[in-house]
Amino acid sequence: MIFETHAHYDDEAFDIDREELLAKLPKQGIEYVVNVSSEISNVDKTIALTEKYPYIYGAIGIHPDNTKELNEERFSWLKEKAKHPKCVAIGEVGLDYYWDSTDRDIQKTWFARQMELARELKLPLVIHSRDAANDTYHMMKESKADEMGALIHCFGYGIEQAKLYLQMGFYLGIGGVVTFTNGRKLKEVVAYAPLSQLVLETDCPYLTPVPNRGKRNSSLYLPYVVKEIARLKNIDEKTVIQITSENAKKFYGIKQVK
Repeated sequence: MIFETHAHYDDEAFDIDREELLAKLPKQGIEYVVNVSSEISNVDKTIALTEKYPYIYGAIGIHPDNTKELNEERFSWLKEKAKHPKCVAIGEVGLDYYWDSTDRDIQKTWFARQMELARELKLPLVIHSRDAANDTYHMMKESKADEMGALIHCFGYGIEQAKLYLQMGFYLGIGGVVTFTNGRKLKEVVAYAPLSQLVLETDCPYLTPVPNRGKRNSSLYLPYVVKEIARLKNIDEKTVIQITSENAKKFYGIKQVK
């Protein structure tokens, strides 16, 4: 079954049918979901989802665009939330120079602090990096992020950057962009990278794969991502599902209960 490593089911885009959709996932081949927080206001929503659905886990962290929300009091609060038994990672955290909506020094400060938090709580990192390849990599090297483990969410760089992360033992999150006609760079990365370091994700409700591009995304569309990875690597879809699921369980420390 498919392991969805990065979703935002707390998003208002799902307000109309959230319960119906989430109840449907296991019947449609989705074994586990990790819901990822991105700002102070959706941390508790993420935790609530993990408590309601046995197959949903959470990543707790503040997206770089929203690090301007943080101060010492809120960071202490975040730390306590991240101790929840179904929190399996610190994320999504990192750097975003595309929007530049938060001062870069503020982003760097709280990225470093959240990496420290991951070390303290012995949790891996879910990384957001957009138009910030060098700074992200160097900060992760400096923080010895390879000792915690990391998943580079929605990987958007080329093969040379992929090599650096793969050498550090990190996983690359592959989603709907790999199905886009203008997703050539990601297609090249997927063809190059070992399947043992790839995981599946949607970033839903965003980045819906072809042929549903433009619609609201959900984990139910992951088979389109699986199909494209299988094509690029010239392997069968069952193998893609099996290996990426094993990778995700290993990364998030989720042991399957028989």
